[in-house]
Formats: sequence, structure tokens, C-alpha cells
Amino acid sequence: MDYLPIFADLKQRPVLVVGGGEVAARKIDLLLRAGAEVRVVAQALSGEVESLHQQSDVLWLSQSYQPEQLDDVFLVIAATDDTELNARVYEDANQRRVLANVVDDQPKCSFIFPSIVDRSPIVVAISSSGQAPVLARMLREKLETLLPASLGKMAEIAGSWRERVKQRFNSMSARRRFWEQAFDGRFASLTAGGQFDEAEQALKQLMDAPDEATHQGMVTLVGAGPGDVGLLTLRGLQVMQQADVVLYDFLVSDEVLDLVRRDAEKICVGKRAGNHLVMQEETNRLLVDLAKQGKKVVRLKGGDPFIFGRGGEELEVVAAAGIPFQVVPGITAAAGATAYAGIPLTHRERAQSVMFITGQIRTDGNGLQWSELARGQQTLAIYMGAMKASDISHHLIAHGRAAETPVAVIGRGTRADQQVLTGTLQNLEQLAQQAPSPALLVIGEVVELHHKLAWFGHHPETAGAQRPTVVNLA
Repeated sequence: MDYLPIFADLKQRPVLVVGGGEVAARKIDLLLRAGAEVRVVAQALSGEVESLHQQSDVLWLSQSYQPEQLDDVFLVIAATDDTELNARVYEDANQRRVLANVVDDQPKCSFIFPSIVDRSPIVVAISSSGQAPVLARMLREKLETLLPASLGKMAEIAGSWRERVKQRFNSMSARRRFWEQAFDGRFASLTAGGQFDEAEQALKQLMDAPDEATHQGMVTLVGAGPGDVGLLTLRGLQVMQQADVVLYDFLVSDEVLDLVRRDAEKICVGKRAGNHLVMQEETNRLLVDLAKQGKKVVRLKGGDPFIFGRGGEELEVVAAAGIPFQVVPGITAAAGATAYAGIPLTHRERAQSVMFITGQIRTDGNGLQWSELARGQQTLAIYMGAMKASDISHHLIAHGRAAETPVAVIGRGTRADQQVLTGTLQNLEQLAQQAPSPALLVIGEVVELHHKLAWFGHHPETAGAQRPTVVNLA
């Protein structure tokens, strides 16, 4: 081990920074966040450091460095372009047994700055001992995705309960079991959902009756996005990694399902047109029963669960059963698929509004305000509309929408085998019959921009992805 990893308390301690440029400003920011008393020596200050000086957040000692400036400091950082000056600062610090860091010069460092994941008061530091800083940064980025932002608040609340827990449990092993149950149970889930009062109540319940509280589960409704695994939200990934059981739909891609915790139980409760593998009532029952068994249940839905996803209906049943729940929204198909097809939903010259509509309409056309839907200069994004494409086209044209209105049918949007079929409203049915499922219908003048703005599959940033199939029927 080349360096001993320690966390230093810098509150109200003097720290010297030699240099006043952008690199120095980054180090000063970290020092101020740690509560240090920052002193700066520099010929000139960058705008950011000058602003800190004007606000009295840092003290500008002088323009020139002198060794005696090290006499009463806790540590020193040299961040100048003058290699000779940096080396002199390092040697002077060593003579005084003051910890020193010369930026980007690892041999002249008696301490180094690690890559930091900050969930204060939880802080994770990663170091390669200066050998591979880019690798350390990449590891930090991975940890950022795994560690929820709520960790800091969780630790803060736990800290305020430590004395009460010590009084309640005499042995260290009992206290350890209590905190393990808390950090892996309802307390953690409620804190993540911002329900801090309820989280403290869960701690109290666990402390008063640990055996009973352990068996209380929770349901989290998660939007999996339209298909591309990269569109799953960070919060969604974190919840899926903590789940005991996941109930998922057919619309959830295999790539997203692969991110579920390996030992979690996965149950398909999917529905397709004319084929309900599991009836809605059975899905509702499963959510309640599994949560009552003390399990952390994730209900994983394609797109966003509150947009034509029956998420609200399912949570009504969960809430009626008195089970705690939370919601993690997802990128809905209309936003994801159109973006990947290069079709902006709104545009100053082509569409001033957008409507999200379900295509599961009655055959007589009743239930929708067709005269409103047929207005020009607006975009219609129609979910689950492929089977009713003929009816949709007929009613829109009958109520005044031009038969030549541009349309697109996006099949398997955002996935590697995405297909974008474009044409006009009068041949919408033909396009829908050719598109793979799931398909989104897009109607409006913005579709004309697809041929200018299509990027997915052949843009340099998506090198390696399969080029989407494009069919034009006009």
C-alpha cells in the first residue's frame, strides 16, 4: 500500500494553496467543502478565486511565496505552472513535516487527492496511488451510479438515533443486527423516497418490535423506459438492484431485465393485445401478497408507469392494503422513440402542442374528441394504436385532418432493430401493418423533420448500433 487512506478533519485548520488559477480553484473548492481555512499565495487570481477572496472565503496572503508561510499550516498544495517553485514548496514542506501535494506531479506528493463519491456524511475515496488516475475516475463514475443520493440523509438520521439504539440494545451484535435490518429495509426505502418522518417512524417501529418490523415489505413502481437500456434512470437501476422480487411486463427489454439483482425472483405479468398472460386482478394480488411477506417488490413497467401503464390503478390497490410504496418515473415511449427517430414532438413552425393518446379506442369512434385531435399544427403520439390504425386514420380525415398529413410508425423504438416507417395519414394502416411491435404512431407536420434529424444507428456517437430500417410511403 503506497499511501495510507485517511480522512483528515480540516475544519478551521489553515491550509496553504500556492497558485490562483483554475487548477487551484478546484482544490480550493474541495478544501472549503471540508471546512478548511484557505490561504492563497499567487501572483494573480482567476475569476473564481478572486470572487472567493472578495467574499472572504479565502485569504490572499501575498503574490510571492516565502517558506515561512508554511510554519503554521496543516498542509500545502502547489498548483502553479512553475515547476521550480512547485519543487521548492515540496522541499520546504518536507523539512517542516507538513503534508504537501504538487498537482500532477505524483513523486512530489506526501499526500494525494483521491477520486471522491460524496454522499456526506458518507464519503467514498478511490485512489490508484497516482498510477492510473483515469481508471480511478472511471471507478468513481461506476460507484456514483450504484450509491443513491439518499445515503447521506440516511446516515444523518441514523446518527441522530445512535444513542437511543445503544440504550435499547445492550450488545454490539444486537445493535449491528438492528442497523443491518434498517439499512436494508423500509427505513432505507422511505428515506430514498424523501419520506423522512415516515423513515424515522420505521426506525422506531423496528426498535420497539424488531421481529414484526422485519416482515414489512414495500412496493416500488419503476418505469423501465422504451427499450434502450441506457434510458433506464439511475434511481430505477438502484431500486432494481435492491429488489427481492420483480414483476415485469413484455415491454421491458431483456437488456433492462439483465440489470435486476441476480438473486431476485422475476415474475412475468405481461399483457399483449388479445393475450393477457396474467390478469390485472392477479397482478394486483401478487403485489399485495408479496409485500405482506416482507419483500421489497419492484413493479417494472415499460416506458413510464403513469402514462397508459395502469400504474395508478395498481398503486390504488397497494395503498388500500396499507403497504408503503414509491414511484420511479421512466422515459415514456413518445419521448424516447421520437427522439431516437429524429422527430421533435413540438416545433415553433410545425407543432405548438402535443397530445399523448391511447389507441385502444371504441370502434364507433366515441370517447375521443376527434374534432380537437384533427386540428393542424399539433402532434399526436398514439400508444397501442397499430391495430386501430384504420379507424384512427378514418376519424381524423373525416373530422378535417388532411389526408396528406405526414405520419410515422416507429416500431421497437430506441432498440437496435428500431424501424421508422413514414408516409401520410391516408396510408397509416398500411404502415402500421408493416411495423414490428411495440409500435408508436406519430401524426403531424413534425414528422417531416425525420429525414433531416434522424441520428440513431448511423451517428458517430452510436457507432456499432444497427442502422434502423426506414420505409417511406407517400
